[in-house]
Amino acid sequence: MTLTAHTSYVPSYALDAWWTPADGTAGTEVRDASTGELIAQASTSGLDIAAMINHARTVGQAGLKALSLHERALILKQLALYLQEHREELDRLNLATGATKRDGFVDIDGGIGVLFTFSSKGRRELPNANVIEEGPVEVLSKDGSFQGTHVFTALPGVAVQINAFNFPVWGMLEKFAPAFIAGVPTIVKPATPTGYLTEACVRLMVESGLLPAGSIQLVSGSARDILDHLDYRDMVAFTGSAATAHGLGKHVNVTEGGVRFTAETDSLNAAILGPDATEDTPEFTAFIRSVSNEVTAKAGQKCTAVRRVLVPAGRRDAVVAALAATFDSRTKTGDPRAEGATMGPLASMDQLRDVRDAVGRLVAGGGALAYGDPSAQDAVTQEGKAAEAGAYMSPVVLTWENPNAPAVHEIEAFGPVTSVIEYADVDDAVRLAAMGGGSLVATICSHDPAVVVALTQGIAAHHGRVHVLDRDDAKTSTGHGSPMPHLIHGGPGRAGGGEELGGIRAVKHHMARTALQGSPDMLTAVTQVWHTGAKQSLAGDPEFGGSPENVHPFRKSLAELRIGDGFASGLRQVSREEIQAFADTTGDTFYAHTQPDAAEANPFFPGIVAHGYLLVSWAAGLFVEPAPGPVLANYGLENLRFITPVAAGDSIRVTLTAKKITPRVTDEYGEVAWDAVLNNQNGELVATYDVLTLVEKEDITYKNW
Repeated sequence: MTLTAHTSYVPSYALDAWWTPADGTAGTEVRDASTGELIAQASTSGLDIAAMINHARTVGQAGLKALSLHERALILKQLALYLQEHREELDRLNLATGATKRDGFVDIDGGIGVLFTFSSKGRRELPNANVIEEGPVEVLSKDGSFQGTHVFTALPGVAVQINAFNFPVWGMLEKFAPAFIAGVPTIVKPATPTGYLTEACVRLMVESGLLPAGSIQLVSGSARDILDHLDYRDMVAFTGSAATAHGLGKHVNVTEGGVRFTAETDSLNAAILGPDATEDTPEFTAFIRSVSNEVTAKAGQKCTAVRRVLVPAGRRDAVVAALAATFDSRTKTGDPRAEGATMGPLASMDQLRDVRDAVGRLVAGGGALAYGDPSAQDAVTQEGKAAEAGAYMSPVVLTWENPNAPAVHEIEAFGPVTSVIEYADVDDAVRLAAMGGGSLVATICSHDPAVVVALTQGIAAHHGRVHVLDRDDAKTSTGHGSPMPHLIHGGPGRAGGGEELGGIRAVKHHMARTALQGSPDMLTAVTQVWHTGAKQSLAGDPEFGGSPENVHPFRKSLAELRIGDGFASGLRQVSREEIQAFADTTGDTFYAHTQPDAAEANPFFPGIVAHGYLLVSWAAGLFVEPAPGPVLANYGLENLRFITPVAAGDSIRVTLTAKKITPRVTDEYGEVAWDAVLNNQNGELVATYDVLTLVEKEDITYKNW
């Protein structure tokens, strides 16, 4: 089996070209995890890392800055579709890593799913620009002429992404996606044992023709000096061992040079069986299924796998027996290409030795083998292949007489290994879970809300994610070990203290937050969001700032509409009869609108007052342009606040201003957020809110009306 037809090296991708070392250069051997066959070598001898970083900062930055946040997000969707259509090589190479087809679904499909998710969230939740404002605005002067806000802009450097061997596709794409949307070029450094699968994915991404030059580069092999060339403009996202993370974190360019460094490392995750989850409950069944899946998926080579199983005192034997029965009936270790194999080997023989050594240290520290044999090589293999050549290992379950034994809370066997520990009560379970020193995830399996609340409040600060499992979500839960792109992935302490994913949070991790101060006009110019006090061009009533010569903003397409365009209405008087009619029609007969004596007794009201929603409805009548035009639909209100009550005899007026314009890159229309302000006849503020409309990019539909 060879990686390509022309080379025995896993290629790197540098300066927008594929690169391999000179023939004869010694490299690290990369072997098939199941058969031990040599696949290729990995070497970076002669690779110019400094030039790659400079290429990213210059060519990569320029290409990404030429696109908006929405345009980059759309490319991710197109990229995901391309990978789906051209994934045959990924599926084939996945089996060589020791991963089963099911494991490949988690890695390959999971990675592609991340692209889809970030594409969707980026286009829904971010502006179609390159600056993101983080409000609310702070008024810093009495007259409002000096204001402050916060803005996010892309880091001006490169995102170096160092990934572990266990998820060569997902691990790369979950880091690449938010960096790409943010506008930061990526240099991918995969782990050598499975880096050939990452290379195949990067090759497809490049061949798609969708990515701007310099936006992605790949280092296949060692990159020990990469941090030497980074500075405060850059960031490093690391996934791997705690020891390596600690070494990288101590680099002078991190400690003194300002390189942003985030790590996701070892994690002794826990699964806690609630006291109510007895053997006859759906929770017990769901718990056993969850733990067994986490032990065998990716042969336990997951940073989120369940390493510690915490069960109520007296229930240990039942849990071990149930796990054993599940492994016996559903798990067969072997070559993923062989019929009948359900769990593949570990990623390499080195990894197998490390896991066996860790099991030995766990046993020496007080653990007892309750299921499995870490030395066994019994495996289903392809015809003619010897099991001894593959990194095979059976599931292993350990039990502990002493739940406080340091070894079980300190030693991680990064393979199909878990430990069952008994706890005395809920408080004891919290204490034992915390002994892991910080973890990525913990599962609580209980149908008792009191137990779930107590455990969650007790363990949340020690874990990056808490997964609650019971009969109601057992069929729909994505599982203990599956980080979702919508939610943060990371954990405190031993888990590295980093944070990845989390939807738009992950995009902002690749951006700089800057305090911005200035006049409303300047803040508006930078953020492309209208700020109170900035220039307006209003149609409508001259008495309130409008001009009859200005075109009503609802007659303008996105091609014509500008931030600050708007409409100022005249006054509309409120009558007692209209208030009563609205109450009768809607059924909203709250006493402040219908009972004079009770309304006057309320400290907030002068007597009978108009319904807030009546005022909003009247406001729409005051600003709307009824003829067909480029405004296609009103799709909501945001941030509605009622400030000053309006009594019968009072009058209201509305000022509507185009606040934010967001063209959709995939549609012939976009979104406009309008700042709406209601004032009474005395100029007092009555209500504020944002009106959301869908508006054509060009006035096509009704141009002849």
